[in-house]
Amino acid sequence: MNITDLSPAIVWKCFHEITQVPRPSKKEGKIIRYLETFAANHRLELKKDACGNILIKKPATPGKEHVPVVILQSHMDMVCEKNNDKTHDFENDPIRTVIEGDWLKADGTTLGADNGIGMAAELAILASDDIKHGPLECLFTVDEETGLTGASNLQEGFMTGHILLNLDSEDEGEIFIGCAGGKGTLATFTYEPQPLTDGLCFKIEVKGLNGGHSGGEIHKGLGNANKILARFLYRLSDMDFDLCTIDGGNLHNAIAREASAIICIPGEEKETVRVALNRFSADIENELKHVDPNVSITMQSVDRPATCIPELTANNLIFALMACPHGVMGMSQDIPDLVETSTNLASVKMKEGNRIVVGTSQRSSVESRKIEVAGMVEAVFLLAGAEVEFTDGYPGWTPDTNSTIMKIAQDTYRKLFGKDAAIKAIHAGLECGLFLEKYPHLDMISFGPTLRDVHSPNERIEIKTVDLWWKHLLEILKSIPEEK
Repeated sequence: MNITDLSPAIVWKCFHEITQVPRPSKKEGKIIRYLETFAANHRLELKKDACGNILIKKPATPGKEHVPVVILQSHMDMVCEKNNDKTHDFENDPIRTVIEGDWLKADGTTLGADNGIGMAAELAILASDDIKHGPLECLFTVDEETGLTGASNLQEGFMTGHILLNLDSEDEGEIFIGCAGGKGTLATFTYEPQPLTDGLCFKIEVKGLNGGHSGGEIHKGLGNANKILARFLYRLSDMDFDLCTIDGGNLHNAIAREASAIICIPGEEKETVRVALNRFSADIENELKHVDPNVSITMQSVDRPATCIPELTANNLIFALMACPHGVMGMSQDIPDLVETSTNLASVKMKEGNRIVVGTSQRSSVESRKIEVAGMVEAVFLLAGAEVEFTDGYPGWTPDTNSTIMKIAQDTYRKLFGKDAAIKAIHAGLECGLFLEKYPHLDMISFGPTLRDVHSPNERIEIKTVDLWWKHLLEILKSIPEEK
C-alpha cells in the first residue's frame, strides 16, 4: 500500500505532495511557490506578507454565506533531523514515506507531519467542492519551529476571522485551549586553542536515543545525549585528559539524540577510561531501559587533532553542562498531569571564532516561572565564565474555558463518536499566544491527529486518526452557526 491509497484520499494526496517539496525552517521558498501555484490553479485569492506568511481565501458554500469567517491555520516549515547513517539533503530532497503497520513514517528522517498534515487538511478543504463551510481563510505561517517568526510578524488586518482552528496538535480526541510560553538561553565560551602534542585520542559517541519534542515529550524521561556525554566527561575530571572537540544536539525544541567528543589521554590511561566507559554505559542502559532501550555509548581511536580546548575552558564547560538543569521543573497546579515548567539542554556546538555555544530552551505556562528557570540556567553558565544571552521568546496562551468554538468542538466530537473529547492545555508552544497579541478577539482551539516522536527521525503519524480528525474538522465547519 502507498500513501495515496490511504483514506481520506484527498488529505493524503495533499500530504504526499507536501512531502515532495523541501521546506526547512527559514528556507520555505519552495513551499511558498507551491502554495502560490495551488491557489492560482484553484482560482483562489492569495495574500502574502513581507515575512512570507500565506493567506488563501475561499468563499462560503451555498447557504453558508452568513456564517462567520473561520481561520484554519498551520505552519509550513518542518524540523529537519536525520539519522547519521542517512544521506539526505533537506533543502533539495523529497521525504520518502514508509507505511509500517498502523503508522506512516519517513525513511530515516523526520516526516514533517508536524505540521504538514495540518497544511494538507487546509489544502484538501480548499480543493474540495463537496464540503459545507462558511467563508474560510487558510493561514500558512513560516518558521514556526526555529523562531515563530511568521506568527511574531503577522500584521494586524492580514486576516479577518474571529474563529481560529489551529491544526498543529498531536493527539486525536484531545482539544487544546492553552499552551506554554517559551524562551531561549544561549551560553558562549570563547577560548584560544592549545597545541596537542602527545597522547592517545578517542572519540566518545552517545547515540541510539529516541530524542523527541522538548515540549510534548519532556515529561517522558527520555535520554538527553548532551547530559549523558557531560556526565561521562565529568566522571573523567579527576584524570589528566584534553578535550579536543565536542558536539551534540541540533534544534532548540528537540531533545538531543546524539553527542560526541574527542578526548586525548595518556597511553597508560587507555584501559582505565575504557573500564570507566563500560561501567557508565551499564548505568545509563539501566536508567533508560524503558524509554531509550537502544542507547549506545562507544569509544574508538581517532587521529590526533592539532589543537585542544584549554584546560580551564574545558573544565568550566564540562562542569556547567553537568550542572545545567534539564527536564521537568514543575507540574501545573491548575491542570492535572500537565507539565508547567521545563528546560531543555538542546545543543553544544563549536563555532567559528573559537567559540563553543550551548543552546537551551525554557518553557512554562506561568510567565514568572519561565523567567526564573531561564535565570537559573543563566546563573550556571555565568558562574562558568560564559557570556549569556536570551532570545525574545514567545507568550503562552491562557485557557478560555468559556470558549464558544471549544463547546462546538466538544458537541460535534460527541455527536460523531459517542464519547467526549478531552479538553487540555499543552506544554509545547503554539503560535496561538502570538496571534492573540495582534488579534485579541480570536476564539481558538488546537487539535490534530496522533503523532509521535516529532522532531526526530522516529516521527510518525497514526493513519486511522487522520480520518477521525478530518471528520471532526468537517463537522465543526458544518456546525458553526450563523452570526446573529
